[in-house]
Amino acid sequence: MTEDTITDIRRPQTLTMYGATWCGDCRRAKRVLDTRGVEYVNVDLVADPTRADDAEAISGRKNIPVVVFPDGEFFVEPTDAELSAKLDAVGL
Repeated sequence: MTEDTITDIRRPQTLTMYGATWCGDCRRAKRVLDTRGVEYVNVDLVADPTRADDAEAISGRKNIPVVVFPDGEFFVEPTDAELSAKLDAVGL
């Protein structure tokens, strides 16, 4: 993975969530995003397990979900309140 690739995944053009359908925290975060009508890219790590390396490169952890905002800020396993506060702060 090149430095440019790492920069690109850490500052996506669209909010990006790395997760899996079997993950309860992922389903909960997705529900918050969907309820608010937020446009985002869902990276399904079951369908594309090679992308797990991207999530780990961003967060430094293996935990999911990893929710990455275009401003470069990211959350790992955010609570509904944390995710909602950030969405409010960026006008989503």
